[in-house]
Amino acid sequence: MTPRRVVITGMGTICPIAHNIKDFWNNLMAGQSGIDIITRFDPTDYPTKIAAEIKGFNPQDYMPRTEARRMDPFIQYACAASRLALEDAGLELSKHNPDRAGVLIGTGIGGLEIFEKQCLVLQKRGPGGISPFFIPMLIPNMAAGQVSIMFGARGPSSCSVTACATATNSIGDAYRMIQHGTADIMISGGTEAPITPLSIAGFCAMKALSTHNDQPQKACRPFDLERDGFVMGEGSGVVILEELEHALQRGAKIYAELIGYGSSSDAYHIVQPDPEGNGAARALRAALSEAEIEAGQLDYMNAHGTGTHFNDMVENIALRQVLGSDSENLAITSTKSATGHMLGAAGAVELIAATLVCNNNLIPPNINLDNPDPDCDLDYVRGEARAKQIEIAASESLGFGGHNAVLIIKKFRQ
Repeated sequence: MTPRRVVITGMGTICPIAHNIKDFWNNLMAGQSGIDIITRFDPTDYPTKIAAEIKGFNPQDYMPRTEARRMDPFIQYACAASRLALEDAGLELSKHNPDRAGVLIGTGIGGLEIFEKQCLVLQKRGPGGISPFFIPMLIPNMAAGQVSIMFGARGPSSCSVTACATATNSIGDAYRMIQHGTADIMISGGTEAPITPLSIAGFCAMKALSTHNDQPQKACRPFDLERDGFVMGEGSGVVILEELEHALQRGAKIYAELIGYGSSSDAYHIVQPDPEGNGAARALRAALSEAEIEAGQLDYMNAHGTGTHFNDMVENIALRQVLGSDSENLAITSTKSATGHMLGAAGAVELIAATLVCNNNLIPPNINLDNPDPDCDLDYVRGEARAKQIEIAASESLGFGGHNAVLIIKKFRQ
């Protein structure tokens, strides 16, 4: 069976710099940062006091109040982004075959907020005080489950959990389902709500987070010599994937065609990437092979680019390993410099950014790249947005546990 062609027909995001695609793009192009002092709890005693929080989000704008109260924020974000993506795609699943519409939305951690709150309830009131909705608000698969229920998607429903590679793996696996005939429509992406006292304390204990507390909007500095860690972000990104003929028959607008997906494992360390970049390189080569293109044909990449010293250096090594002498054509951005690191949601939001780059032939800058690290010697766009003809773009994610995933898209040609 020849794999079926897959296109992106809708996109939605709830993230620290926007609650819709238009504002997301405009704020990226303007170099706006979503990072500031944490307001969810008192961070006084924490080494890191900053994060990229979502401001002004009202779940009742996207769902009934009674339903929202039974969801942890990571589920609320996924439902909201899914609604935006479906509206953007002009899709009402009831008018198609809902048995052929599925959901694959992952999360790196799941319901941390409800977990922490219910632990306190248990300590104060005992087991009789625990909410009957605790488990359904906690478990990672419930983002996909609630989206499926909310929109009547009765096809395959699943949840990837691969740390920071979660959303990229989710979209890649959804792409495979359509390619192989399991579904015609997939609602896919990632979601995360990790800005909680325990989560921030845990990442602080690992010394993974930036401590540039005095200048929050300057704190996230991918590929910069003064980078000192990532900044926690939150939110959700969701894309609508469709089989090409299905999309054409209903007259859908098509943002891009998804042409390659690669994944690999470093098999090296629980949190550190392979210092030679071999795992990330294998994932990129696999995606290029499926896309049937050479490395030199890549015009743009949204890099993982967390702003941690080791990750950025290794990612550069991996790209050099694959690109070789073809590195001159590839322009690179890490949009984490604006949104913070959204963990399990990052890959989806970054694929949305790459798709918008492909559509607009404009590349947003890496903000805070003031003093480029000599060890990060590729073309990392800095300063102002750059105009460039983009035919083929990629998005790369590298997760704790050694998970690597890459997606490749191209401009759609009829």
